[in-house]
Amino acid sequence: LSEQVKKYSKNKKVLDIGTGSGLQAETAIEAGAKSVLAADIDEESINFTKQKKLKKLKVIKSSLFQKVKGKIDLIIFNPPYLPLDKREDKESRKATTGGKNGDEIILKFLNDLLNHLNKGGVSLLLVSSLTPKNRILSLLKKLNLKNKSAMIETTPASTTTTVATSMSRLPMWESSCASTPSSSVLSSF
Repeated sequence: LSEQVKKYSKNKKVLDIGTGSGLQAETAIEAGAKSVLAADIDEESINFTKQKKLKKLKVIKSSLFQKVKGKIDLIIFNPPYLPLDKREDKESRKATTGGKNGDEIILKFLNDLLNHLNKGGVSLLLVSSLTPKNRILSLLKKLNLKNKSAMIETTPASTTTTVATSMSRLPMWESSCASTPSSSVLSSF
């Protein structure tokens, strides 16, 4: 994900939703972003990211786009994306569980994305290979977002698929590779 953040951040207004440690926000600043807004619902994550005291970085507490105003050029979202596993402790679930099926938070994000993404903007979205894709792909089609895929290097233990979305109103899902539990795919919609 960091490589894609570097690729798309230069001279852009960036939003990092679910910032966690602030790694992607920091990467965007290092890549030359105009400004970066880092948002999270977890107080500990917010405090940790604020301690970095980086120029061009503003940190807020927000559930998805709840407290985000205006349009953004690049929106990064590393959401909780796994299906509910009742064996997982409640604290850990906040960071990993995207709802009963695993796609609910992503769907909520996508439903509000176009209200905040500048025309021609890009959104980078991390999705697990364990997350059901049917409703996500259906919503992307409904929103008329284009998807174009390319491989990204990952570790063998990775179970994530990286999806980048952009505002282009073109036919979607021009996939050039298949996702497996050990590979990642970058897509722009």
